[in-house]
Amino acid sequence: MAEEIERAGFHPADTNGDSVVTTEEHDMYLEFRRKELEDQDLMRDAQRRMTWFALSGMLLYPATVMLTEIMNLHQAAEILGSMASVYFVSVAGIVAAFFGAQAWSGKK
Repeated sequence: MAEEIERAGFHPADTNGDSVVTTEEHDMYLEFRRKELEDQDLMRDAQRRMTWFALSGMLLYPATVMLTEIMNLHQAAEILGSMASVYFVSVAGIVAAFFGAQAWSGKK
């Protein structure tokens, strides 16, 4: 039988509920925690990239409308201009959700 690490009440590494945390249970618990932290880090990185992409799009959108107008593509400029209100509200929602989630998780 594996070596006994801890004996006293509840421990999250105690998978079989016998109040004894063996080295095998402890190693599994540490591996699970490590994977959980890696997943959280990857999620934050993905959210950060998504937010920067959205913000870049908000800056490039007006430039695209101006560029189509300069290139005498008036109908394209009109279509892009009419889509702007929906686009900016949607992107602002994405960015606000990211920063709100960051603020909320920072308070924990």
